[in-house]
Amino acid sequence: MASHPHRPPRRSSESTPRRHPRAAATAAAGFEDADAQMVKTGFDPRTCRAKRPRRAGDLPGARRLFDEMLHRNTFTLNLMMSGYAKSGGLREARSLFEETSQRNKITWTVMMGAYAKSGLAGQAFVVFVEMMRSGTKPDHVAVVTLLSACDGAGASSSVAQVHAQVGRLGHGSKLIVCNTLVDAYCKCGLLEDASRLFGEVICKDSVTFNAMLMGYSREGRHTRALELLLEMRRSGLKASQFTFSGSLSAATGLGDLGLGRQIHGAVIKSNFCWNVFVGNALLDFYSKADCFAEMVQLFLDMPEMDNVSYNVLISGFASAGRNEDSLELFRELQSTGFDRKQFPFASVLSVATAERSLSMGRQLHAQAIVAGAASDVLVSNSLVDMYAKCGDLATAGVIFESRTDRNTVSWTAMISGYIENGLFEEALGLFSAMRRSGQCPDRATFSSVLRAAASLALAGLGRQLHSYLVRFGYTSNVYAGSALVDMYAKCGCLRDTEQAFGEMPSRNIVSWNAMMSAYAHSGRGGDAVALLDRMRRCGVEPDSVTFLCALSACSHGGLVDEGLRLFRSMRTSHFLPSPAGSTTAASSISSLATEAPFDEPDPIIWSSILNSCRIHRNQDLARRAAERLFGMELRDAAPYVIMSNIYAAAGRWEEGVRKEPAFSWVEVGRAVHRFMSDDDAHPQIGEVRRALDELSGEMERRGYRADTSWALHNVPQREAGHRLRPHEHTGGAPVRVMKNLRACADCHAAIKVISLIVRREITVRDSSRFHHFRDGFCSCADYW
Repeated sequence: MASHPHRPPRRSSESTPRRHPRAAATAAAGFEDADAQMVKTGFDPRTCRAKRPRRAGDLPGARRLFDEMLHRNTFTLNLMMSGYAKSGGLREARSLFEETSQRNKITWTVMMGAYAKSGLAGQAFVVFVEMMRSGTKPDHVAVVTLLSACDGAGASSSVAQVHAQVGRLGHGSKLIVCNTLVDAYCKCGLLEDASRLFGEVICKDSVTFNAMLMGYSREGRHTRALELLLEMRRSGLKASQFTFSGSLSAATGLGDLGLGRQIHGAVIKSNFCWNVFVGNALLDFYSKADCFAEMVQLFLDMPEMDNVSYNVLISGFASAGRNEDSLELFRELQSTGFDRKQFPFASVLSVATAERSLSMGRQLHAQAIVAGAASDVLVSNSLVDMYAKCGDLATAGVIFESRTDRNTVSWTAMISGYIENGLFEEALGLFSAMRRSGQCPDRATFSSVLRAAASLALAGLGRQLHSYLVRFGYTSNVYAGSALVDMYAKCGCLRDTEQAFGEMPSRNIVSWNAMMSAYAHSGRGGDAVALLDRMRRCGVEPDSVTFLCALSACSHGGLVDEGLRLFRSMRTSHFLPSPAGSTTAASSISSLATEAPFDEPDPIIWSSILNSCRIHRNQDLARRAAERLFGMELRDAAPYVIMSNIYAAAGRWEEGVRKEPAFSWVEVGRAVHRFMSDDDAHPQIGEVRRALDELSGEMERRGYRADTSWALHNVPQREAGHRLRPHEHTGGAPVRVMKNLRACADCHAAIKVISLIVRREITVRDSSRFHHFRDGFCSCADYW
C-alpha cells in the first residue's frame, strides 16, 4: 500500500527492533542516577511532561501530573497558573497562588493577568500592591499586565497610582509602558491625562498614535481623532489595522459617508483588504451609515470572514429594524462550519428583545445552552436584557443572580429591565446594590438610573447622580447629557435643565427634544418656539417628538395662533391639535380635525376636542366628539371620565371601563411617600388627616368650597365632597408633589389656596405639565 505523500511511512510491528538485555540494564541504572539527581537538585522530570498536555489544552491532564510531582518548583507552578488564567479558571489560579510561598515576578504577574482577563482591575491592583510589599520589584511586563486590566472610569485612580510608580521603578523610558499607559488613560475616559502623556513621549510609534486615536474616537471627539491621523501620516508612520479601525470609528461618529469611503480606498491601497479585523470595521461603518447594499457587497467580497463579520451584519440589520434579514443571516450562519459556541447569540437575542418576542428569545436561549454559549457573560447579559424587557423579570432575575462574574453590563441590563416594566423604585434599589458591590456604573447605567429618577421626579437623587457624572467624567457624553437634561426637565427644575443643556459640548435630537419638553411642561410656549427656530439654525432637523413638544408648549402657553401655524406647517400625521382647545372658536377646532393630513382623526384628537368642549361648555361639538369616541370602543378611561362629567345621564362610561386610581407621591428626605384617595395604608395617615382637616377648615373660612362637578355624578353630593377633600392635598404640604393623572380644576383651585395659607411654594407635576403654586397663584395662570 502506498503511503500518504505528506505522512512518513508507518513502521510495522515486525520491524520494531528489540532491546538488548545489556541496554535495558544500562537504562535502569540511568533511571536510578536520574532519581538521585532529582533529590539533589529538586528538579522533577514531570515538569517537562506537564508542559505537553498544558500546551495541548489538556489542563486536567497537566494538573494530574502536577499533583504527582514530589518536588514542585516555581516554574511548574507558573505554568499551571498561566494555563488556568488563559482558560478563565480564575478560582483555580488563585488557589495555586495562595498555596505557595515561593513566588517570583512571573508568579505575581500571572496572577495579575488572571484578574485582568476576568475584568477585575481592583483585585489585580491589590496583587500589585502585595507584590511591592513583598519586596519583589515589578518589571515592565508586570506593569503592562496590570495596566491592561484598567478599563473604565472606576480604574482611573489605579492608573494614576501605577503611573506614579513607573518612574520610581525605572520603566518610564520604555515605550511599551508609555503606550500602555496612554491606552489605559483613554479607556478610563481621562483624555487630558492621556494627551499630556502622549505629548511627553519622544519616540512615538504607530501603537502610541493608535492608542490616542482610539481614545478620541471612543469618547466622541472624532474631529480630534482625524487630526491625529493626519499628524501620524506626516510623521511617516505606516497605518496599521488599528489605525484604520479608529479612523472608521471617527467617520462613523461624524456621519461622514464620504470620509469613510476615502478610508476604504486607503485600505485597498494599503493592501489591508485581506485583514478580517479591518474588513469588520468597514462592515460596521457601512452598517451604521445605513448603506446596506455596500455592506452586503463588502461581506460577499471579503476573502476571509469570521463570527464577528456575521455579528456586524446581524446587528446592523437588527438596529435598522430589518429583523427578518437578521434572522435569515443567522440561519445561514448555522449552516457554516464555524464553532457554534462562537455564534453571535447576543446580537440575535437583540432581535427577540426588539420584537418583544419571548417565545423567540426562549428558543435562542435553548440553542445557546446546547452550543455551550449560555455561560458566556455577553450572552448571559443579553438573556437578562431579553427576558426583562419581554416582561419575564423572574427568569431575568434567576440568570442575573446565578452569575458570579456580573459586570457593569449585567447590572445595567437588570436595572433597565425594571425601568422598562415601570418598577422604578426597584431599579433604584438595584443601583444601590450595584454600588455596594464595588461595580462601577458606566454611561448606560447612569442614563437608565436618571430615567428612573425622572419618572419618579426625584430631583434630590437626580442631583446626586449629576455629581456622579461629573466625578466619572461622563458629562461630555451626549447620551448621558441628554438623560441629565431629561431628568431635570421631568423634575420641573427648569433652571437646572437649561444649565445642563447649555453645558453640553454636543447635542443630538434627544437633547433638543428634552429641552423642548421642559418648556412645554412649564408652559413656556415662547421659549419653546424660539428653541425650535434655534434648532433649525443649528442644522438639526425636527422630528415628530419635537413638533409634539412645541405644540404642547403653545397649548399650555396660550399661543393659539403660533400653534395653528406650526400645525399647518407639518407634513406628517403624528401631532395633536391641542392648541385649538384653548380657543373659544368651535369652528377652528372642528376645521382642524377635518384639515388634519390623515385619513381619519384618531381617538387622541377627538379626546382633545372633547376636553376643549368641557372647558368652553360647547355642548354641540362635545356631542359630536362623544359620538365618535363611543363608536371607537375605547378602553382608556380618561375620555370616559370627561364624558361622564358632560353627559352624566348617558351611563355608557361604565361599560367595561374602569378609571385608573388617582395617586400622588412626594419625596421627603430619601424616602418616597405614596398616597391614594380613601387609602389608610400609610403609617402616618393620622397626622396627614389631621393636617388636612386643619387646612380644610382654614380654606372654608377663606371662602373655598369643593367643586363637586369634578366628582362622579352618580354619587351623593356629600360623598362627592368627601372624596374630593383628600384629593385636594393628599400629601399634607409637600414642596414637590407628583400625580399620575391630570389635575382637575378643583384640585388646582385647592392647592392655590393651600399655598396661600402655608406660604410655601408647592410644585405639582401631573400627567399634563408642571404647576408652580405660590401665594395663591399658579405658574400656568389657570391655563392648562
